[in-house]
Amino acid sequence: MSKVYKSSTYRAGVAAALLSSALVGGLAATAPLAAIVPAQAEAVHVSGHAEFGFADVVEKVGPAVVSVRVKGIASQTADEDSAMPGLDQLPEGMQRFFGQRDTQQHKAPRDQNKPERIRPTAQGSGFFISEDGYLVTNNHVVEDGSAYTVVLNDGTELDAKLVGKDRRTDLAVLKVDDKRKFSYVGFGGDEKVRVGEWVVAVGNPFGLGGTVTAGIVSASGRDIGAGPYDDFIQIDAAVNKGNSGGPAFNLNGDVVGVNTAIFSPSGGSVGIGFAIPAQTAKLVVDQLIKSGSVPRGWIGVQIQPVSKEIADSLGLAKEEGALVAEPQADGPAAKAGVAAGDVITAVNGDTVSDPRDLAKKIAAVEAGKDVELTVWRDGKAKAVNVAIKAMPGDDTVAAATPQDAKPSALDDFGLTVMPSEDGKGLVVTNVDQDGDAADKGISAGDIIVSVNNQPVKSGKEIESAFAEAAKTGRKAVLLQIQSRDQSRFVGLPINQQG
Repeated sequence: MSKVYKSSTYRAGVAAALLSSALVGGLAATAPLAAIVPAQAEAVHVSGHAEFGFADVVEKVGPAVVSVRVKGIASQTADEDSAMPGLDQLPEGMQRFFGQRDTQQHKAPRDQNKPERIRPTAQGSGFFISEDGYLVTNNHVVEDGSAYTVVLNDGTELDAKLVGKDRRTDLAVLKVDDKRKFSYVGFGGDEKVRVGEWVVAVGNPFGLGGTVTAGIVSASGRDIGAGPYDDFIQIDAAVNKGNSGGPAFNLNGDVVGVNTAIFSPSGGSVGIGFAIPAQTAKLVVDQLIKSGSVPRGWIGVQIQPVSKEIADSLGLAKEEGALVAEPQADGPAAKAGVAAGDVITAVNGDTVSDPRDLAKKIAAVEAGKDVELTVWRDGKAKAVNVAIKAMPGDDTVAAATPQDAKPSALDDFGLTVMPSEDGKGLVVTNVDQDGDAADKGISAGDIIVSVNNQPVKSGKEIESAFAEAAKTGRKAVLLQIQSRDQSRFVGLPINQQG
């Protein structure tokens, strides 16, 4: 089964530790070499054949790439791979590159009266971005650490301190205090990397030390399900466990991405790697150096994409915007009057294409400022002013039904429902697996809260809502579904209504 790996942390006692993933730097016996393809690769004639090489670029940027060793509190359990932070947040088949975790067995049970020992727990890659010792790596490399060491490409080991980290983009900044001036590399410009461009990935795969691989940009703007700010570059340069936190360079020697995850059936490279774009990394890194954290705007809404059926049910011409499934109580959006069922189509006049786009636009607004949201409600656009707040830090199934309630069958849609005990909505008691409801993910135990943004308490009210929608020419109706602790909207087509 395919998995997506974060770079694993080093396992103590393993002679050659696994390389951290693109974002995590690996602990290595030899320091990692950096490699970048020259701005214009020079043709070298060997035995009558013309060959292109990246040696000049690698020689130029190599001293800026380092291995990152992380130490933390030793665990009392032997195998902690299942506890890799963030691994369960990625979709099936995707893994971030964790440095290999230390799973060496203790020969005797730990004495509870003795203090916990600090020992190596992870390793990854990183790179200097300033001559005074600031360097970039991944959050998942350093987040469990209490002490950090960087290994230069000449083998020199230096202590580092954590400046700041950001879980949402999986980036972190370390600082080495030393009198020397460090070789460093810079991020690429504001222009987006182009599909088909050459890239060179540098890191510490499988603990082998400095390793350089080359490939091309396969795609951009990838959403791998890691979070609301997904916008990854996909590259086919080989990246493996231990490459995490390492840079991907263009032919000019500029950092165009920070390696963070791969898609792989086995955990090894199959030519599908993901890197955080330079533009994102630069903004986050600058904020981490400035304040140690990344302030983001927040309006407090649970959102979902607008499907074709949902667009049809609301009278929207396009499948664009972000549908508000539920505004958080006392959140900025709720206080401003944003309601469940609204579709946010623009922020300060700038069109919102999808939920990811909305998340990025809101996150970029400074707390304390107001924004004008354009929302689609009751068949027309409306402007709502919302006061942005700072994003908070990271840190019930269906109600029972009354005995005397009788189920109501909505056969045309493959649903059987009955009133909930608290009178708020209808409990789905049965779903025909061949019906439209099953196709839309509705299951027994879900609660239908409203239809076309109107509360419902009986099956007849649902039937009436469908009939009314058909009269007005709508092709679908909008159902608000409460499932466990989450609310979402589902568009059901009404062309099968008899």
